[in-house]
Amino acid sequence: MKAILITFLGITCAACSTTPTTDTQKNIISETEVIAAQQAWCKSLLDISSTYDQSGRQATNDLASQVIDNAYFYQDGPVLFKPTLTTNPQTARTTKEGALSYFVGGNANFPGDKGFALAGWEKCEVDNAAINISGDSATSLGKVHFTNKNGEVTTVDKTWKFVKDNAGKLRIVVHHSSLENKTK
Repeated sequence: MKAILITFLGITCAACSTTPTTDTQKNIISETEVIAAQQAWCKSLLDISSTYDQSGRQATNDLASQVIDNAYFYQDGPVLFKPTLTTNPQTARTTKEGALSYFVGGNANFPGDKGFALAGWEKCEVDNAAINISGDSATSLGKVHFTNKNGEVTTVDKTWKFVKDNAGKLRIVVHHSSLENKTK
């Protein structure tokens, strides 16, 4: 077989072929990974809520910041996050600052935020209608049920889109949530 020289960014590679090979298998997402990421998100929300009750605002902010860094992919650019209880003109939260404010409140740049994660949640359950996996991305659609310390349940319609980062960890790049529409 004849060697082919490829030059890319000024680097010549005699061993390279014209068809680049990539390990696409490592980027494929499984349903098990999606469900685990959803459960981790729920556990993190409950952890933020209990941290607020037990350790106060600073510990809560620190934990919520870590959760956002681990679950969402703001490190790669904007995340398309439309939280449940937001209003114009700050409905979308494409930055980490906006997401953090939504979860824990207290940010003067987002004066309407009360801190969704501070509502005393004690239970969080995901009820997927479907999960669509397309190679290196996965989208889920369904409901999430939040139970507070008084036993009251709030149900939201939720869509998440996940991709894998370079370390193989699922990250949220789209998160849309709205209050459930109930029939009258």
